[in-house]
Amino acid sequence: MKDQAAILVVEDEINIRTALLTLLEKRGYRTQGAATGEEALALLEESQADLVITDLKMPGFGGMDLLRRLKARWPDTEVVVMTAYGSIETAVEAMKLGAYDYVTKPIDRERFPLVVEKALERHSLITENRRLRDRLETRSRFQDMIGDSEPMQRVYAFVEMVAASDVTVLVVGESGTGKELVARAIHDKSPRAAGPFVTLNCGALPENLLESELFGYEKGAFTGAAGTKVGRFELADGGTLFLDEVGELSLKSQVDFLRVLETKEFRRLGGTRLVKVDTRIIAATNRNLEQAVAEGRFREDLYYRLNVVPAHLPPLRDRAEDIPLMVESFLREFAARHQRDPQEVSREALRLLRLYAWPGNIRQLRNVIERLVVTVRERTIQPDHLPEEVQASREGVRTMVVTLGTPLEEIERDVIRRTLAEVTNHRERAAKLLGISLRALQYKIKEYGIKD
Repeated sequence: MKDQAAILVVEDEINIRTALLTLLEKRGYRTQGAATGEEALALLEESQADLVITDLKMPGFGGMDLLRRLKARWPDTEVVVMTAYGSIETAVEAMKLGAYDYVTKPIDRERFPLVVEKALERHSLITENRRLRDRLETRSRFQDMIGDSEPMQRVYAFVEMVAASDVTVLVVGESGTGKELVARAIHDKSPRAAGPFVTLNCGALPENLLESELFGYEKGAFTGAAGTKVGRFELADGGTLFLDEVGELSLKSQVDFLRVLETKEFRRLGGTRLVKVDTRIIAATNRNLEQAVAEGRFREDLYYRLNVVPAHLPPLRDRAEDIPLMVESFLREFAARHQRDPQEVSREALRLLRLYAWPGNIRQLRNVIERLVVTVRERTIQPDHLPEEVQASREGVRTMVVTLGTPLEEIERDVIRRTLAEVTNHRERAAKLLGISLRALQYKIKEYGIKD
């Protein structure tokens, strides 16, 4: 992504601007610099940027005015604001106006590249989604989600049902199934759509950092706390906070989190003032929280607080009929990103893609298609171009990956579906391979809602 990303740095102090441009260029980004808001807008008219990093205080109109004008003209461009420690509240206001994040001066050279990378990931996701929404009717209604299979229709119906309310939602599904996409769709279709959508991966941070990320901290709260930091709960005020991998919370963090859920108020680390928030919570996990409760690793009261309205996302293997639509979308997406000629997938290669179990779900499929777009020079992608594990699907019903703990009904449904695909939906042959009668097979097809 770096060699494709264009970044504009807006900073009136030439030494800071030069240092940031040098740092970004060393990481492979295409960069431009501007000393004023007026100069920045002129550059953007000539060459649009993926990310704008701007100071808040500058000669002429400042960073806040630049943010407003930029978002009105180029709403998909991400913005990161730079501010001194004394201007944290202004930075929070900027985020409510559409800025992705803020960094404080002096710039932390370790955190700054991570903020840039995350902002560009957000920009990439938004632009990809916009292209796909233009092409797919379902995306025009449900943003990033692709598919018109029966399992996905149930997901769409769920989003429509819960979006209008403020109820807490728990999204459950395997890694890579698109849990954040469901959370964002709920937010975007809710009355809070104009408010912020803030995310936090609970499994990516140790307990002490997670607490400061959730609740923020006051200056001097601990060694290294040189200024005030606003936490994710506060940043999401008036909007939605999406907590991914909530099953990874420590027991102590679970107690603190439960208290905020119940009271809608908290104190920053090192602070005494109660901060009240109006934040909707959408949580997600790929773990069995009921089992975690039984084993004492997750609080029962927090589980029931989160599990008010659960949403279960189907794994990709349970909606293989959506794979051709996904493949078509990903091919176009990555061809445009990597400036390659459009490609197509042969019928046999597409059959193998449908047969493969995709333990990494949609994320794995995306990665495979991007790899094919980059490495295959031919116009048509053939079976031999596919990764070895996908080519193994040529064995059809003889080879299948099953995730430990998968319910037997799901395994049976998947075996029947794969067998039918292997014999091109010839039911008598499928029944013979499965060792059951044709009548029994027809009953199972009807019972599981399998489409020929």
